[in-house]
Amino acid sequence: MNTKCIIIHGCPSNAEKAMDPETRTYDKHWLPWTKQQLEERGIKTETPLMPSPWEPVYEDFKSEFEKLEIDENTVLIGHSCGSAFLVRWLGESKRKISKLFLVAPWKTTDRHGTKNECKEKFYTYDIDESIKDCVEEIVMFTANDEDPKGKKSLKIFHDVLGGEIIELQNHGHYTMGDMGTEKFPELVDKIVK
Repeated sequence: MNTKCIIIHGCPSNAEKAMDPETRTYDKHWLPWTKQQLEERGIKTETPLMPSPWEPVYEDFKSEFEKLEIDENTVLIGHSCGSAFLVRWLGESKRKISKLFLVAPWKTTDRHGTKNECKEKFYTYDIDESIKDCVEEIVMFTANDEDPKGKKSLKIFHDVLGGEIIELQNHGHYTMGDMGTEKFPELVDKIVK
C-alpha cells in the first residue's frame, strides 16, 4: 500500500499577517515537522497552500485541492478551518480515503470576535453523515485549553462523524504559540500506526 498524506493548513485572521512568507504562520506550526517525519518514514506528504485563507472561499480551496491525487490510500489532515474544508469536500465528493485527522477542527464563524462574510459561507454547511462510510479511521485532536468555540466545533463534527477524540494537555489551538513546539509526535504515531 502506498500511503500518502495531505495536510491542509488553517486560516489566519487577516491578510496582513498572512502575506509575507517569512512571517506568516498558518502554514508553519507543526506542519513542516510532521511532513518531514512522515517523509522520513517513506510517506509522501503534501502541504499545499490554499488561496487567500484569511478570506477562505470553498470553491477556491476545492480547485487547488483537486489538483492533488486522492485515493483510498490517502490520509487527509486538516488544521482548524482546513478540517472544515476537508469534511465538506469529503461529503460532496464521496471519495474513499484511508484516514481523516481533524486537528483543532473549527466550524463556528466568529473565532476572533468579529463576523466575516467569507468565513460565514465557508463554515456554513451540513456535515454529511455518509463520510463515515468512506473513511476507514477518523481521529480528532483537541486540547484541554482549546477555545470554547473550538470545543463546540469539535462536538459538532464528532456528533455527526464519530471517531476517536484525543485531548492533549496544553496544546490550545495547535499553533506554535499554544504548543510551544513544532513537534507533534502523537499525530505522526497515529498516522503510521
